[in-house]
Order: sequence, then C-alpha cells, then structure tokens
Amino acid sequence: MQMNNAEQFCTLLSKTCKSLRSLLQFHAHATKSGLDSDLLVAGNLLLHCAVNLSGAALRHAALLLRHSPNPDPFMYNTLIRGFSQSHSPHKSISTFSQMLKNPNSPLDSFTFAFTLKSAANMRCLRTGTQLHSQALLRGLRSHLFVGTTLLSMYAECGRIEFAQKVFDEMPDRNIATWNALVTAFFRSGDVIGAERVFNSMPAKGLISHNLMIAGYAKFGEFVLAEKVFDEMPSRDDVSWGTMIVGFAQHGWFDHAFRYFRELVRAGTTPSEVSLTGVLSACAQMGALEFTKILQCYIEKVGLLWMIAANNALIDAYSKCGYTDTARLVFERMPGGKSVVSWTSIIGGLAMQGYAEEALNLFSKMEASRIYPDGTTFIAVLYACSHAGLVDRGREIFDKMSRVYGVEPRIEHYGCMVDLYGRAGQLTKAYEFVIDMPVRANDVIWRTLLGSCTFHGNVKLAEEVRGRLSELDPGNSGDHVLLSNVYACAGKWKDAASVRKAMAERNLAKTPGWSMVEVNKAMYTFVAGVKEDDVTMEAYEKLKEVMARVRVEGGYVPEVVDVLHDIEEEEKAGAIVAHSEKLAVAFAMARAAAAAAPGNGNGNGGVVRVVKNLRVCKDCHGVMKLISKVYEIEILLRDRSRFHSFRKGICSCRDYW
Repeated sequence: MQMNNAEQFCTLLSKTCKSLRSLLQFHAHATKSGLDSDLLVAGNLLLHCAVNLSGAALRHAALLLRHSPNPDPFMYNTLIRGFSQSHSPHKSISTFSQMLKNPNSPLDSFTFAFTLKSAANMRCLRTGTQLHSQALLRGLRSHLFVGTTLLSMYAECGRIEFAQKVFDEMPDRNIATWNALVTAFFRSGDVIGAERVFNSMPAKGLISHNLMIAGYAKFGEFVLAEKVFDEMPSRDDVSWGTMIVGFAQHGWFDHAFRYFRELVRAGTTPSEVSLTGVLSACAQMGALEFTKILQCYIEKVGLLWMIAANNALIDAYSKCGYTDTARLVFERMPGGKSVVSWTSIIGGLAMQGYAEEALNLFSKMEASRIYPDGTTFIAVLYACSHAGLVDRGREIFDKMSRVYGVEPRIEHYGCMVDLYGRAGQLTKAYEFVIDMPVRANDVIWRTLLGSCTFHGNVKLAEEVRGRLSELDPGNSGDHVLLSNVYACAGKWKDAASVRKAMAERNLAKTPGWSMVEVNKAMYTFVAGVKEDDVTMEAYEKLKEVMARVRVEGGYVPEVVDVLHDIEEEEKAGAIVAHSEKLAVAFAMARAAAAAAPGNGNGNGGVVRVVKNLRVCKDCHGVMKLISKVYEIEILLRDRSRFHSFRKGICSCRDYW
C-alpha cells in the first residue's frame, strides 16, 4: 500500500505541480504522511525541483539532497544535471565531490556525463581533464555516452584536437557521436573540418543535415546551407526553423520571409522556432504589416497556445512601435505568461520611454509570483536609465541579488554605468566602473565614453579612450566618439588628429542606414548614396521638406554632430541628408503620391523608421518639426530606443 501511495503521489506530482509554491505543498504533504522517506518520492521531488522547475527551485533541490538520510545515485545525478543546465554549473562540481565521499552512491556513466556538461558550460579544461581521468579509472573509457560527452566538453573548451583524439580512440561510435564531432568542428570555427566529418559519416540522419545547416548559417555560409537544405532527403520543422532563424539573425530578412512562405506552401505547420524566427525578422525590420499578417495566420491555424509565439508577437509589435497592440497580445495570452512574456512587454514599454508603466508591470510581475531573471532586470534597468530614474535604478540593482538571488552580470553593471552616464553623473559612473567586482570590458568603457560625448566631458573621455585602446584598439566607433567630443568642444586640431589616426590605420566609420516600410515593402537608405530612382525620389522630396520646415518651423541646423572644422553652411549640407531624413522623406513622397487630389502635402498618417545608429541631435530636431508642420506621426527606432514624434514633441522628452 505504501508503494502504491508513493506511485500515486509521483503521478500527481508530475501532472499538476507547475510552480515552486505548489511543490512546497507537495513536499509538506509527503513529510506529514511519511512518504518523504520513500526513495521514489524523494527522487521525484528532487527531479521536479532540479529539472522540471529549475531556476529558484534548484535551491530547494539542494536542500532535499542534503537532508535525505540515504541519497541514491539517481538523486545525486539529478541535482548534478539540474546545476549543469543552470547559471551555476560550478555547483555540479561540488555535488560531484560530495558524491565521491558517499560510499553508498557509486558514480556511474550519468554522473560523468552530467558533470562533464558542467565543465563544458564553465569552459573549464582543468576540471574536464580531471573528470576524464576519473572516468578512465572507473573503466568508462569505452562507454559511448561518456565518450560523446567528453568529446563535446573538449570542443567547448577550445581543444578540438583532444575532441578528435577521444573520437579516434572510441571503439564504438553511433550517429550521435559523429554528430557531436561535426558540432565540435563548427564550434571551433573549422567549417572545412565539419564538412570533412559530415562527408565521412557512414550513415547520415535528419539531425546530421540539420547540424550542417545550423553550422553554415552560424558562419553566414548561406549558399552552402541552402545546398544542404535542397539536397536533404526529408525535412522537418527544425530544418525550416534553422534556415529562417539563420537568415533573420544575419539580417537576410527577405530570405527569412521567403522560407517561411515556402514552409506554409509545403503544408508544414510551423514550429515555435519558425514562428519566432520570422517574427524576429519583423521585429528587427520594424515590419508592422507583416507582423499583423503573421498574427492573423497564428490565430487562423490555431497556434495561439504557443507561449513563445505570443512572446515573439509582443516583441515584434513593441519594436514596430505598437506597444498598445503588444500589451493587448500580452493580456489576452490564452496560456500562462512566462518570465519571457513579462520581460518582453516590460522591455517594449521601456524602449518607448514609458518607464513608469514598465515599472508598474514589473511590480505586477512580482505580485504574480513569476520570478524575474537576469534579462528582466536588464529591461527594468533600461527603463530607469532612459527616464533618468537614478535612485529607482540603484534600488532595483541592489534588489537583484538581495531578494531574488540573481547575481549581477557584466550587462547589469553596464546598465548602471549607462544610468549614471545618461543622467550626467559622470564622476559617479566612473567610480562605479572602478569599484566593480568584475573587470570592466570594452562595452562598459564604451558606454561611459558615449556619455562623455553626449555631455561634452573632454577630460574624462580621454581617460576612458585610453582604457579602450588597451582592450579594443581597432574599434572605429571609439575614435569617432572621441573625435565627436573634440568637435563639440571646438578642438578641431585634436579632432583632425583622431581622424588622421583612423585613416592611417584604415579604420572606417560604420555607415548609417535607415529602413522604412511603405506599402508592405521595406526600403533601405544610406546617407550619400544616390544610385537608384528610389533614392533620387527621396532626395527630391527631402529638398521640399527641409525648405518647408525652415520657413514654417524655424529650422536651424544643429551642426555640433558634424566632425569637420568647416564652414557652417557646409556643415548644414553634411547633416541634411542623413539616412533617417531620406527614409522619412521617401515615405512622405509615396504617401503624397497615393493621396487624393489636393492632398499633396502628405498630411496625416504614420511613418515608421528603423536606424542602425543613434539618432543625431539635428535629425531629432528635424523629426519634431516635420511631425508638427506636416501633421504626421514619426516612429523612429534607433540603436538606443524608440522616438515617437507627434505635434513637434518627442516621447523621449529630448532625453536619449
């Protein structure tokens, strides 16, 4: 009867326990009824904590093992497995050490496989080789599972030659082993080596082809990826998803859309990966109309139950500037909301400058007992940073580890530097960097340099640039930022010296581009490029627009962003044709052409633009004037945030 009760308990646990709170109730019942002494019950409780729930539940899993009077190998292995998949893989190693000391829990192949995965995740070669030695001592040299995991560990640690040696010495290999070696070569950046292994495989499965597609896509070898895809004997949703995601991640958005259309035409139901991949392309492009089409498709074929698809819709609508629609998707999600759901909507509101709304949602997230993760805190700190809420940001940063046990990563420290820097508290930002418990990387220093540029602090900019020259001397953006500081301060000789150094080292400035959606098609503009009719159409309209904002809006060029010591008139000409101005002018030209007779001014409507760099002060001012003079709304997403221009006012309140 006791065994039957244990089996019933475990069945109910696996079917109904969905949260740590629920699990604690199950544990209390097991303790009260005496079932917790049953190894089956204890093992299943630990499994649910460590693997099914993971996250914050891992702490409870460790307590279960610690207080178990006779933990068996399954319990040890389960906790090791849980930590190996977490942000604390080093705790797997300490659990392994505890297991070594327990004579009643002998190490087996699963022990080594899970612990080796932790060593791989930590990129700790020393730990990996020690585990290798331990496995050999226990006669696991020829074990297929352990050998395959060893191979992957060496690859993760950057020692492809050791991975190859393990493979060569394995007496037996299966397709998983061959696939692991293919992955190992791709991980080491050796595309030719991966091809060699793939071509040598005695038998290839669907997974093998998918690995080649993923590897080629990772390195941007899309011609080769398409060749493998076309020659595959069969395809699954992973095949399609890999192509779509690969193209989207590398900016080949049209190809991502094309493969999604082909997937649908082929009668294949898209997976979460395919849907999130194509929606990611929409988000990056700001393709609102295609996002709407995809939402209709998701609803039509009954895929609204996919949490990941809803999350991707939230992200896409947010990045298209439609936060109201994004919030509607969030509120109407048919299933439970995940931490990603909350993070996506908080991040979307933060990007639009709705800091208070984002922080209110964060409070609701806390009240709903959904534990925020590191990415959530990045979104919340971003909201504080772009609204100048310094004290609130500091409070939330302190709350991360104190309340939620989320240890700050380098990205969180970067958010704090940005928080202080945007608010003009440059000294505090610098002191924060110096006092950080982790060594500041180039991104941290570059963030501070950007703040120095914005606030015109030449002295600190020079100090920060010195730090960056040690970490990343070949970054052209750092030279541009420093040159900008000098130009704003009128130090033209210093600015020229920086530009000369760039020229001598062949460091080119990243070209600015802007994309705009017009009639369900995307158009890209680059400043200074006049190579087709579309661009010429944009230039012609821009002349008219600039003339009108001068007369009716009182436009005066903001020339401080031009880095050259030239006459004011020449500076004005250099900034007038920035890519975002061209994109807006082109959209207005097409809107005016499509309007009814007599409405040639392009009045009314919304223009949506995506830009790869931060918008300059002059363009920001021009967008405000255009929105007022032409009575249109302009949604501009730059590298930093969203700007919504209406009636001469920007949603960022000129704080960006």
